[in-house]
Amino acid sequence: MVEVLNDGGLRSDGRRQYELRDITIEFSSQGYADASVTFQYGLTQVLVSVLGPHEARIRSQTAHDRAIINVEVNVAAFSSGERRRRTRGDKRLLELASTIKSTFEPVVQTHLYPRSQIDIFVHVIQQDGGLLPACINGATLALAAAGIPLSDFVCAVTGGVHSTSSLLDLNTLEENDVPHVTVAVMPRTERVALVTMETRLHVESFEEIFKLAIDAGKVLHMEMKAALQRRIRTLVVALSSGSRPATQAAVFDVDEL
Repeated sequence: MVEVLNDGGLRSDGRRQYELRDITIEFSSQGYADASVTFQYGLTQVLVSVLGPHEARIRSQTAHDRAIINVEVNVAAFSSGERRRRTRGDKRLLELASTIKSTFEPVVQTHLYPRSQIDIFVHVIQQDGGLLPACINGATLALAAAGIPLSDFVCAVTGGVHSTSSLLDLNTLEENDVPHVTVAVMPRTERVALVTMETRLHVESFEEIFKLAIDAGKVLHMEMKAALQRRIRTLVVALSSGSRPATQAAVFDVDEL
């Protein structure tokens, strides 16, 4: 049996209690998408593409004073060990899409695009815990890279408690074994965008994990901001050399976020 946390204070994958997994961020071009980002959190990998704003597909759902956000999630059959094919109508995927949508509706400045629609497409390539945080972090970068104004970055991480020890950024083994909570924060405005918990957690443990997640969000913010700045510099160089960039760049000063 694999131990979640051994006597030496190391977790099953060799990390310390509060250590985050390695993060890889890659911007790419995917079909008609305005921006696409592959966000990898350890072994968890998602591809997030953003399209829009554009005319709403279903006019009856159009809002006259703002843009509507549409989120679709699909999972590759080989992404996890269970080899279960999940269709678009799968309850778990619909819940995940709904959570992502409700997280970004207050963050995206939808009032700038009345009677339009912004699509966020999430493709889960590989799963090893922290799926919701990976989707949220990837969507933040994809929206920013597509030039859609945001009030702040949204940085998410999962935390849990094993016995009396708090853990950050859980993998699948840990998520299945310990009570945990996912927290999404907006570092610049110091607001909380999301708190979701599918297991019971003692109130004292929750307070400790919540504070740790806030600090972890600031670390994630620096990584995500640096990746977006590198992307924008690449596009500026491409434009100055006369070549056509693959995707749009965010039309704002990243230093302000």
